[in-house]
Amino acid sequence: MKNNITISPSLLSCDFLNIEKELKHFSTIKDIWLHLDVMDGHFVPNLTFGPPIIKMIAKKTTIPLDVHLMVTNPGFYIEELKDSNIHNFTFHYEALENDKEIISLIKTAKNHFKSVGISIKPKTSASVLNKEILDLVDLVLIMSVEPGFGGQSFIEDSILKIKQFSKYKKIIQVDGGINQNNIKNVINAGANNVVAGSYIFKSGPSEYKNKIQSLR
Repeated sequence: MKNNITISPSLLSCDFLNIEKELKHFSTIKDIWLHLDVMDGHFVPNLTFGPPIIKMIAKKTTIPLDVHLMVTNPGFYIEELKDSNIHNFTFHYEALENDKEIISLIKTAKNHFKSVGISIKPKTSASVLNKEILDLVDLVLIMSVEPGFGGQSFIEDSILKIKQFSKYKKIIQVDGGINQNNIKNVINAGANNVVAGSYIFKSGPSEYKNKIQSLR
């Protein structure tokens, strides 16, 4: 297995009432991003944190922040989050008719967002992301569960999508149902950035580092 893998703990599974304390548990762990699932109750049937919470999180950590926008209007968040020290800004292919337009807007704010990503849902064919679009982004996020809620089981068909995108020189991020039992297949298929929520957080803070290490 490759060892240059970034693990992205998903704060969707953390203790929301003690987020600042949760952030401190990751402060000494290397090669991680903090994954922030932003949901608007429209694109997916759930609501999570918005710009005010993200801005507070950004002030409390130096770990790269990875924003995953499961929203119908990702353009709104470009302006809202441009001064929030966001490392990666990912939107959904299914949310927009003109992906190139939103990519251009994000890249215009490139001094604020170091990376731009595009995501597809499990039922969306990999073929919708043609080379023209892929050449414009830094990251492809493959959803391996239906977006909206944590704790779901990994969809095995996702492995084929990972392999299809692995030929491109991009960050291949996988999100949903990741655990110690399927991580090997996910990485061997070509993923180099893996989001994990329930697997990391369910055992409590004393095990966060060990859980991340077990995925590596």
